[in-house]
Amino acid sequence: MNDFPWLSLIILLPLVGGLVTALLPATGSALPKQVALGTATLTFVLSLVVACSYEPGDGFQFVELHDWIPAFGTHYAVAVDGIGLTLVLLTTLLVPVVVLASWNDADVAGGTSRAPGFFGWMLALEGLALVVFMAQDVFLFYVAFEATLIPAYFLVGHYGHVDKAVRAKAAVKFLLYMLAGGLIMLASVVGLYAVSAQAGHPTYLIGELAALDLDKETGRWLFLGFFIAFAIKAPLFPVHTWLPDTTAAATPGTSVLLICVLDKIGTYGMLRFCLGLFPEASKWATPVVVVLALISIIYGALIAIGQDDMLRLIGLTSLSHFGFIVLGVFVMNSQGMTGATFYMFNHGLATAVLFLVAGYLIRRRGSTLISDHGGVEKVAPVLAGLFLVGGLGTLGLPGLSPFVSEFLVLVGGFAHHWVTGAFAVTGIVLAAIYVLWMYQKLMTGPTVPGVVGMKDVNAREIGAVAPLVVAMLIFGFYPKPMLDIINPAVEGTMSVVGVSDDDPVVTPVDAESSQEGQQ
Repeated sequence: MNDFPWLSLIILLPLVGGLVTALLPATGSALPKQVALGTATLTFVLSLVVACSYEPGDGFQFVELHDWIPAFGTHYAVAVDGIGLTLVLLTTLLVPVVVLASWNDADVAGGTSRAPGFFGWMLALEGLALVVFMAQDVFLFYVAFEATLIPAYFLVGHYGHVDKAVRAKAAVKFLLYMLAGGLIMLASVVGLYAVSAQAGHPTYLIGELAALDLDKETGRWLFLGFFIAFAIKAPLFPVHTWLPDTTAAATPGTSVLLICVLDKIGTYGMLRFCLGLFPEASKWATPVVVVLALISIIYGALIAIGQDDMLRLIGLTSLSHFGFIVLGVFVMNSQGMTGATFYMFNHGLATAVLFLVAGYLIRRRGSTLISDHGGVEKVAPVLAGLFLVGGLGTLGLPGLSPFVSEFLVLVGGFAHHWVTGAFAVTGIVLAAIYVLWMYQKLMTGPTVPGVVGMKDVNAREIGAVAPLVVAMLIFGFYPKPMLDIINPAVEGTMSVVGVSDDDPVVTPVDAESSQEGQQ
């Protein structure tokens, strides 16, 4: 099973499918959409085949290693462990969902359909993101990391907000932030290669770079190059300001791919590269990173409260949730790291439901402003119900999968220090405020004139988000299959970093005092 190049097939399928989709004639037919949906669905099925064949606890599997540019010492090296596989499954699940939910987003009334380019870029983004989550060569990772910006830029800048200037400005701002982070990381990528060359074996392979004996100063400088790029990508306070502008300007489906897939590269990179390649520097930076994560949790939630643009509000909630993920990574214990990895998956499910159902509502009402809505649940109860499920997942309601990951991160936070856990808990309270406030303003109260006569969601729209709702329910009550995949990979990361969970402290009680206590 492992001898077949499954990972290369999973990567190539959306890339080739995206090219084919983009080249199809824009005649207004549904063919580009059908090709995109079929390609994305087949990619998801192949990822399930890999997941079912994966052996938890056996480290990296489905390894493919080939020389790429021998003069540079680079390789085409891909493989997955539990952490990477979790994000591969999330990516391949979300893309067909987004394609189906965004079925009519690129249609132009009375004009040529823009569907070929729109869905072609989506598939290209999927393929490049999969390379990132599978790459075992730092240079390959960097190339894919930067290449994801191309489809993301066009998805934001060419589709979405009706005002061309608004979406163009958001796309440029997004691109400048990402390029700045990428250039900083490039310095560290080159630095790693130089250090490996000095050690006598120039390489970009992650496994060989992890074995290098870096001095403290070098390791910390190289760590900063990677961390800054990942903090921008995630995003983490204070380099987050591109986030609300981008989500407000993009289509809801594009926002799902950016926030639920592309931004996970940042937190995945922290776990895979910062901790895996620079364990000493990661422990050195932990106090500052934990503080930044706590600020992100609280600040993101506070500024989300009261936002009138629902897409901007949902985007800002992700700043708070990415704070939880970063916190889980850097508290340096198994509960936190497991929770952070599972949080990446669950955040993608819940936030995708919110964005997509918000998109359904916006297309019907013609406005992104919360103040233009009201009483939706009276005329579109199924739409309101789906939105509520996504909101309850976002605030971590027990019984939905985000609760499991959020709880694990909080346990890890308290294990790190009770003050860390106490500040993190406030994010849950604030999440309840902004989610319930948004639901109340949108869905309850008197039905405003613009909402009267609004149609409820149709079968296609329900079918698009149903898999995400089902996944939240299944993993909310039975998270064991995902945790069984994640836990061994987290243990491997902890062993590389050189940290372990603190043993519980039990105070011995002598027999005499025990008998007195019973009396």
